[in-house]
Amino acid sequence: MLKIGLLSDTHSFLDEKIFELFKDVDEIWHAGDIGSLKIIEQLEAFKPCRLVFGNIDSSEIRQRSHASLFFELEGQRIYMNHYGGTPKRYDDRALPDLQKFCPTIFVCGHSHILRVLRDVKRDNMLFINPGAAGMHGFHKMRTCIRFTLDSGKIPVFEVIELGLRSR
Repeated sequence: MLKIGLLSDTHSFLDEKIFELFKDVDEIWHAGDIGSLKIIEQLEAFKPCRLVFGNIDSSEIRQRSHASLFFELEGQRIYMNHYGGTPKRYDDRALPDLQKFCPTIFVCGHSHILRVLRDVKRDNMLFINPGAAGMHGFHKMRTCIRFTLDSGKIPVFEVIELGLRSR
């Protein structure tokens, strides 16, 4: 069993609440648009991390993260990429990997729109976009997700509101 803390689109802002909310997780996943090396350093000092970079991320951040990740954990095949689109129209940067890897979970960011749903056309793959945890963008509510992977199941799944975007 693994507990995961998931966030995206921090855009150089890491809410201090994350450290309390993710204190019991085993790993933190960041789905891109990290914004600063300081955020990577803070997260990696706190918990093991899996990081993909996004369109705003510098070459320094890109050296410390990945364009995309595919890995297996607790009976799940996970694909993580900043650019996801939606199950009705996947982004061209993700679609070839979705077809190649056939993940059971697809994690992305970029849109700043919290969206969690099943794609019945892709063997009921779970599509997860945690929304945006940072202050930059058009979203009103900052969000993140906490969930548990356990032998092919997700017995706990929580969407967490961090508060209103203030900028």
